[in-house]
This record gives sequence, structure tokens and C-alpha cells, in this order.
Amino acid sequence: MTESRPASQRRGRVLGVDLGGRRIGLACSDATRTIASPRAVLLRGASHAVDHRAILAAARDDEATVVVVGLPLSLSGRAGPAARAALAEIEELRAAAGDTVEIVAFDERLTTVSAERSLREARLSVGERRRVVDKVAAAVMLQAFLDRDAAR
Repeated sequence: MTESRPASQRRGRVLGVDLGGRRIGLACSDATRTIASPRAVLLRGASHAVDHRAILAAARDDEATVVVVGLPLSLSGRAGPAARAALAEIEELRAAAGDTVEIVAFDERLTTVSAERSLREARLSVGERRRVVDKVAAAVMLQAFLDRDAAR
């Protein structure tokens, strides 16, 4: 059952999710909710339901009590087509999760850009970057969520 306290006051790990058109990046926090680490990249399945089962299985495996899903707002902060699609998918994920885990949307503006920049600075090849950028973007977004929560 989901607690009524805000995510910042809950205990347990947090799973970060970066929804992409072809891939889904996953990251996970440590138990103290201090550090986010890249976890995995899932290839999109035949349906959202398949993807959501995989996300929820990862949350269960990591003993996450909260799943934070990136919301791709425009630079102005408005919800454009990508954000509206993400919000619809977040609602589907909430329905699939039921009371097992809390699902939270979080602004992910520029996380992929930041992840790409870091990977280029690490001198990864284009192919290496493509394989990991989604989970690194999920970790960047999750770290921002953890830092905001810690500041509250």
C-alpha cells in the first residue's frame, strides 16, 4: 500500500525512468536516497503494458518504494506533445502499479543533453554512447529528484 506521505518523507530506494520512443532508461538510488546510478536500458516491447510490467519488475527487484518518471516539458515549462504522451503513459503505469509503488512525474528537461555531454567528455564512441545514454539520462533526472527532495 502506498503511504500518504510525500516521496521525500518515504523510505526505500527510488527507481528513475526515462521513457523514450525505442528505449527506456532505468536508474536506481541507494537506500539512503543520496546517489543515483544508471541501472539498465529496456528496449520497448510490443505494448506499453509489456513495458510497464518490466518497469514494475525492476522496481520490485530493486525494492524501490517510489518510481520517478521523467516528464519532458518544453524549455518554457509547458507540456507539449511529448510531455502529454508521457503523462498519459504515466497514468497507465500508475494503473498497472496499483498500490504496490508510488509513481511520480518529474521534470526531465535537458537530462539527455546533459548525459550526452558527459558521455562525450568521457570519450565514449558513438556506439557506446547510444547503448548507455538512456540509463545515464535516467540517472541525471533521478539525481535531480533526490537532490530536490533532500533540500526540502
